[in-house]
Amino acid sequence: MSAPKIRLPAEWEPQDAIQLTWPHKDTDWQHLLPEVIPIYTRLVQLLTTRGHVIIGAPANEIEPIQQRFAALGVPEEKLHLYPVVSDDTWARDHGPITVAEGDTLCLLDYQFNGWGEKYAFQQDNRITGELFRQGAFPGATLQPKTLVLEGGSIESDGEGTLLTTAACLLNPNRNPTLSREEIEQQLCTDLGIRKINWLYHGAMEGDDTDCHIDTLARLCPNNVIVYQACDDESDSHYAELQQMAEELEALTCPHGQPYQLVPMPWPSAKYDEDGHRLPATYANFLIFNGMVIVPTYRDTNDEAALEQMALVFPGYDIQGLDCLPIIHQHGSLHCITMQLPKGVVTPAAQQKQQG
Repeated sequence: MSAPKIRLPAEWEPQDAIQLTWPHKDTDWQHLLPEVIPIYTRLVQLLTTRGHVIIGAPANEIEPIQQRFAALGVPEEKLHLYPVVSDDTWARDHGPITVAEGDTLCLLDYQFNGWGEKYAFQQDNRITGELFRQGAFPGATLQPKTLVLEGGSIESDGEGTLLTTAACLLNPNRNPTLSREEIEQQLCTDLGIRKINWLYHGAMEGDDTDCHIDTLARLCPNNVIVYQACDDESDSHYAELQQMAEELEALTCPHGQPYQLVPMPWPSAKYDEDGHRLPATYANFLIFNGMVIVPTYRDTNDEAALEQMALVFPGYDIQGLDCLPIIHQHGSLHCITMQLPKGVVTPAAQQKQQG
């Protein structure tokens, strides 16, 4: 009998939970906490209507967080809080990447180096192992990896196709001793990938991840790619995003057919207090068990973005979440979350008992 194939599930497949790392005063969020905590709070309220939420937070924050959500009526059994020490809160990039091998789920704990050692990262890099040791993932095994890889840099369709950007994965600040072929081989081996679609254009000003794919283009059901478009010829993003759109048109799905491309509207320019451009992108949405949460930016195009997403995900609950304060730290909604597929938090035997 042949061994079960390794598979990296798509985000629209059933999930147990979303993992978050809570913002606190010892992170760069310190001056933004009064604006950011309400966003995290609303996010948890939305997520717990569809599944569980795992939160890593400083030990002294655990009880106040519990009290906060109890007062809001969030079911206690849906929240799983664990004391962890963190440098920052970008769970997409320091969280585990979960693969399935038959009925077995495995958390791949890749190395996180602060997007090329731009920021402190040592404590964040230990979070997955620490949560595992505390029992946060009872339905999965853990496999440490030596490759530097962030969850925001890859997109999976669940069928063995990966969408990514050369600017990030091939950047020498990640895996300087590895060639493109060696990186591809490791992704194919680890994630069960049979086809990698590379993008060589597309960038967001203010994005310090070296072009994470989840800020630019996202794989969706039925061979659809949602991407961030720019229709303003005077905008500094216009040429790069136009070239990216042309690259997307040339890509094919696992069955050899071109993708159906769905452009997202272009939000107006957003700046921080020092006049630096912020990476406002509608492509950084989150899918969770029949719900799609779309980042909004207090922009005239927010409603159009929600309407476009409803066309891509018919029958899903489409929710907007104000992420203007979040992009002041150069990421958005998808970047602060990591999905955990069905079975990771609530193992099959437990699901059967509950059923």
